[in-house]
Amino acid sequence: MLFVVDGYNVTRRDPATSALSLEDQRDALVARLRVRGRDLLGNGRIVVVFDGAHGPGLSTGGEVPVEIVYAHKGSADDEIVNIAARSKQPVVVVSSDRELGRRAAERATVAVEVREASTCFEAARGKPRKNARGSIARDAGLPRGANAITRELKDLWLTDEDE
Repeated sequence: MLFVVDGYNVTRRDPATSALSLEDQRDALVARLRVRGRDLLGNGRIVVVFDGAHGPGLSTGGEVPVEIVYAHKGSADDEIVNIAARSKQPVVVVSSDRELGRRAAERATVAVEVREASTCFEAARGKPRKNARGSIARDAGLPRGANAITRELKDLWLTDEDE
């Protein structure tokens, strides 16, 4: 199975990432998919497509490798349609853009399923499981330092009775 994620379509709809800078949105989504991609999407190759001129890359270090593609020419939507058209395996397009899903299905020679952007939200699959290192993946998708900030705020504002 090939999962093609419409990057900014997901991050701009996700309450956890929508207010972040574009760079932080990208980092949060890729980090989340590296840790929880199989839980959120299922088994298969994950490709995240973003608008922009950055270079392609492979994000490793989590449980799931995530391929990152930037649409150098045209839009991320056009790139997603092209990826679906070239695929030899079934494709799942993760986007709330129904027109994109229709275009991908028309061009593909394999089955194309469309899932809502919310499929990739952290809350989509309930309680996170432990990763290979034994830590809980609840930090996936949070900006760097978020947990330290939360701890500091708790120390400043909450009493022992509040916790």
